[in-house]
Amino acid sequence: MTTPQEELLPATRRALTHRIAVAQAEGRTPSLVAAVVRGGQIVWHGARTSVDGHGPDENVQYRIGSITKTFTAVLVLRLRDEGVLDLGDPLEKHLPGTGVGEATIAELLAHSGGLAAESPAPWWERTPGSLRPELADVLGEQPLLHPVGRRHHYSNPGYTLLGALVEKLRGAAWEEVLQREVLDPLGLERTATRPSAPHAGGWAVHPWADVMLAEPTEDLGRMAPAGQLWSTTGDLARFAVFLTQGDDKVLGAETVREMRAPAAPAEAADVVDGAAYGLGLQLQHRDSRLLVGHSGSLPGFLANLTIGVEDDVAAVVLTNCTSGPLLAGVGSDLVRIVAEAEPRIPEPWRPLREVDASVLELAGQWYWGTHAFALRLTPDGGVSLGPLSGQGRRSRFRANDDGSWTGLEGYYAGESLRAVRHTDGTVSHLDLGSFVFTRQPYDEGAVVPGGVDPQGWQGIG
Repeated sequence: MTTPQEELLPATRRALTHRIAVAQAEGRTPSLVAAVVRGGQIVWHGARTSVDGHGPDENVQYRIGSITKTFTAVLVLRLRDEGVLDLGDPLEKHLPGTGVGEATIAELLAHSGGLAAESPAPWWERTPGSLRPELADVLGEQPLLHPVGRRHHYSNPGYTLLGALVEKLRGAAWEEVLQREVLDPLGLERTATRPSAPHAGGWAVHPWADVMLAEPTEDLGRMAPAGQLWSTTGDLARFAVFLTQGDDKVLGAETVREMRAPAAPAEAADVVDGAAYGLGLQLQHRDSRLLVGHSGSLPGFLANLTIGVEDDVAAVVLTNCTSGPLLAGVGSDLVRIVAEAEPRIPEPWRPLREVDASVLELAGQWYWGTHAFALRLTPDGGVSLGPLSGQGRRSRFRANDDGSWTGLEGYYAGESLRAVRHTDGTVSHLDLGSFVFTRQPYDEGAVVPGGVDPQGWQGIG
């Protein structure tokens, strides 16, 4: 991946630099490094540091904390895609004896398995992982705090279990599986469970004085799948491209799209904040755009990966302080600056290469009762159906071999759409999950459930 910084306008680059400069100065952090990705390439890199001279570049490692969870989720979804497990499987089916086996794999991925947020004392992030050699030591005597599947409750032990699941089904250590199945195929040469030079040191900054305290760097042991990794802006930029486009060497585009979809029950406060959680990814509605990614923190380090999928812009921000700048806000601001200053230029419109006449005749206006909808052919060979005006149920549909279509999103996700024809081959109506769509409102020539009043449409008089 190259870094053609000239691809961004000078004013955009200055705005990005200003944003991270403010974050480093006001957040009082020893250093802050950031990168922006657009069109699958790093288009900007910036750094601010309290040390005179050369600042950190895209190859300097920082600890990325819980962004590690997204890597662990990728390993689990690879197992699902291979047919080794199903996301609806209870953990007990594959990893028996944990005491929390009723939680499904999907619920653990989405932090809705009911588990506690942290392991029992002492504070696991600042103590050696050797203090918790077994899963029982991570889970403690009361691992479940909530009914399984009922609420989103962030859980580090939950991802420890997922790491143990990977180890059990692959017959190798989590670290080895990660290297073989994700890091090597994606070319993430500077992402690892332990730091190698050049890397940043972790610091705590006194809240009321401009002095610092070195933080310990502990090996998390069993809890490594929840937060162990070190990485760089360069590697996380590549990872952001993967989470946007997929890579068949690791996970296909459909699976990474599934990771980006909400998968956990939302708390009332989350609904207000526009926040949700997918399968190993955080979702946020901010600045009128949907952002996906993950934040991370460990003593001495903060990290953030933010992706604006529709804008085709991603941002990585890393810093070496325990608390200070709110990196989720910085990351979303970097995406916004580029997306608003230099909007994505759409691909040229091109006509379809070929079209099925029996599908083309379905295009146009349809009515569900008296609600007007439009059916359109899509470039990928499917169709879309949505209201002609205002808000309402809409979806894209993928074509099936039998001439029907399956909904891909929203209310109609998974539902079947088919054209019902008369004996002479002409179209009677569309059937969408039992709903009847006709060419005219309550078309008497179609099979409308409940029938159509024979007196037809009439006024008052």
